[in-house]
Amino acid sequence: MFQRVHYQTLANRLQEPRRFIQVITGPRQVGKTTMVNQVAANLKVPHLFVSADSVAVGNGVWLQQQWEYARLKQETALEFVLIIDEIQKIDQWSETVKLMWDEDTRTGLNIKLVLLGSSRLLIQQGLTESLAGRFEVIYMGHWNFSEMQEGFNFSLDDFIWFGGYPGSAAFIHDENRWKEYMIRSIIESSISRDILMLTRIDKPALMKQLFELGCLYSGQILSYT
Repeated sequence: MFQRVHYQTLANRLQEPRRFIQVITGPRQVGKTTMVNQVAANLKVPHLFVSADSVAVGNGVWLQQQWEYARLKQETALEFVLIIDEIQKIDQWSETVKLMWDEDTRTGLNIKLVLLGSSRLLIQQGLTESLAGRFEVIYMGHWNFSEMQEGFNFSLDDFIWFGGYPGSAAFIHDENRWKEYMIRSIIESSISRDILMLTRIDKPALMKQLFELGCLYSGQILSYT
């Protein structure tokens, strides 16, 4: 399986003594979860991978339960790696992480933490509010040309036209299907999930229409009226 350069960065940091929380951020569908799973599969220490994607919104108790489970497992090991995906979906996640991380630091528990999130604004907000000085960020952006060429045999023309999203690479020979995938799986997910989690939107359908109009009038003045 193809490995991005971020694989070695995370693997090296997890081999170091516990010092910082590792935060993996970036757009949807660029391989964040895949990369972390690759690293976890080759870890020589016990680990737990969990995702908040299927957790009831705002369930902070779930986060504490996962951490307590990791603490139990760490009692029989020299160290333990806890990996939490889509962390931004937990209300006040950064306060809970700060509390548990600092408790482990005081008591000497060697639990290393990896957090993943696809909403960069929500992740950054939590990091700056509660976790200052406690984390390192590994940003995973769109795939570059050499990665798309090696992983999917993209030509330069393919890359310029279709970009660096690996999830849609299989659809480039059916452009209508590629467009549908990008709209439904990437763009609408960002609008309907990430933006609505950032602030209150009374009329989401109108916001979606405004976004579509903005794309059509790129570089031009768009009047609200």
